[in-house]
Amino acid sequence: MSKPIGLFYGTTTGKTESAAETIRDTLGGDITMHDIADAEAGDFEQYECLIIGCPTWNIGELQSDWEGFFEELDEIDFSGKTVAYFGTGDQIGYGDNFQDAMGILEEKISQRGGKTVAYTTTDGYDFNESKALRDGKFCGLALDDDNQSDLTDARIKAWTAQVKSAFGL
Repeated sequence: MSKPIGLFYGTTTGKTESAAETIRDTLGGDITMHDIADAEAGDFEQYECLIIGCPTWNIGELQSDWEGFFEELDEIDFSGKTVAYFGTGDQIGYGDNFQDAMGILEEKISQRGGKTVAYTTTDGYDFNESKALRDGKFCGLALDDDNQSDLTDARIKAWTAQVKSAFGL
């Protein structure tokens, strides 16, 4: 029996939602998708395993729906929850804050007790700085469909294999 997984994402242009759907389909199992625009703090309680997805907007900012939900994260106890992150962004146009939103969310949720899993290498990316770096790796899956859409499916496949292992699936 697979354990239920909550996949929470924010999207503006549809790219992050599309990535979330591909992740859901590639990972398989009992995954419920939640657009953060329609989510409530209580929605997180029913899951031991979470996937969090957010694009980075403007100059290193959270997507607007995540920005609106950000303070509600303080109401959630993430202790005992295993959390995998993914982000969408543009490493060429925004190389000084590539994937910052993923890092901002990971930092907040980790402070609230969440255990981060499925770090990924920075190899193959061309950026200057990122708030998503932890000991030289991304704190999740970094996707750049603006510049490297041809690598997205392979990156998702490799990352979801890590997620399966970390979630005990």
